[in-house]
Amino acid sequence: MNYAVLGAGAMGYRYGVMLQENTGAKVDFVDTWEENVEKAHQQGGVSVARDHQNRRVIPVNVYYPENYKGHPDVWIVFLKQMKLQETMERCSKAGIFHQDQYVFSAMNGMGHFEKIAEYFPKDQIVCGTAMIATRMDGPANVDFMGAKGSEQMHYATYNGKAADQTVKAIGADFKKAGLGPVFADDYMGMCMAKVVFNAVVNTLCTMFEIQMGQFVEYPGVKDMAKQLFDEAFDACDRAGIKMITTRQAEVESVITVSHQYKYHYPSMYQDFSKGRPTEVDYINGYIAKLGRENDYVCRTHEFVTHEVHLAEMMRKYRKQNQEQEKKIAEMVK
Repeated sequence: MNYAVLGAGAMGYRYGVMLQENTGAKVDFVDTWEENVEKAHQQGGVSVARDHQNRRVIPVNVYYPENYKGHPDVWIVFLKQMKLQETMERCSKAGIFHQDQYVFSAMNGMGHFEKIAEYFPKDQIVCGTAMIATRMDGPANVDFMGAKGSEQMHYATYNGKAADQTVKAIGADFKKAGLGPVFADDYMGMCMAKVVFNAVVNTLCTMFEIQMGQFVEYPGVKDMAKQLFDEAFDACDRAGIKMITTRQAEVESVITVSHQYKYHYPSMYQDFSKGRPTEVDYINGYIAKLGRENDYVCRTHEFVTHEVHLAEMMRKYRKQNQEQEKKIAEMVK
C-alpha cells in the first residue's frame, strides 16, 4: 500500500514516518505551510526525536498540493479543523484526489468526516482516533512522546459496514508500523470517546497552560473529569450514541494517560501558546451543541468553551500587561 499524508504536522509526521520506517511503504507528504515544506526541503527531511532523545533527520518527500504528481492508495489526513475545508478544496483543484483512493483521518474533534465525504466516496472513508502524543517544536521538527509500543489508536468504517480488504490492509500496515490499531464497530461511539477525553485533558491543560503531568497532580482532577464526562455521556445517550467505553473508564484514562505523557502539552495548548485559534469549538463546543440538539444542556462544556475563547482573546494583552508590571516594579525600586 502507498500512502500520502495530507498535513505534515505533528501527527501527520508521526503516522507517515512510522509507516515509512517500520513497514517500508512508500509515503509522501503534502502540506500548505510554506515554512514547514521549505525547511523539510532544506534539511533533507523531518527532524525527529523521541522524548527529547536521539534526534535525527529522517528523509521524507514533502510537496505542495500543486506540485504533487503521486497517486497513493490511501490518503492520511491530519489537519486543523479550521483549515480542513480550505485545504481539501485546494487539493481538489490541484487534481490530486481520485475516486479509487481511500482516506483515513484521526483528527481531533468532530465534523471533519462530513467535510472529507464531499471529496471521497463514503464507502472509502476510514475514521480513526489516536491516543498518541506528539509535539511539533517548529517547521519539520517533531518529538514523538511516549515509549515505543505505547501508541494506541482505534479505527472504524464511516459507512458502518464490516472492514473490506483495503480497510483490513490499512489496519495491518498500522499494526506493523507500531501504531497499536484496534478496529471498532461504530465510528461515532469510537470518536466521541476520544472527544470527551480531549474535552477534559486538552481543554483544562490549555486554560492553565500546564503539562499533563502537572494537571494530574491536582487532587480534584477526578471530580472535574467526572463532571465533564457525565455531561458528555448524558448528551451522547440523548443522541443515541453508544460509547465504546464507560464513564469510569474515561475517568481512569485521564489519570493513566496523564501520567504516561506527563511532560506533554496537549495539541490545543500547542496551538494556544503559538497564538493560533484552538479547536475547542470542535471538542467542548461540539459536545455542547450535541446536547442542545437533544434537549440537554451541557452547562460546564458551554462555560469552558467560553473560557478558552476568552483566554484566546486576552492573549493580545499579555505583552502589554507584562510591560506595565515591569514599569510598576521599576517605580517601586
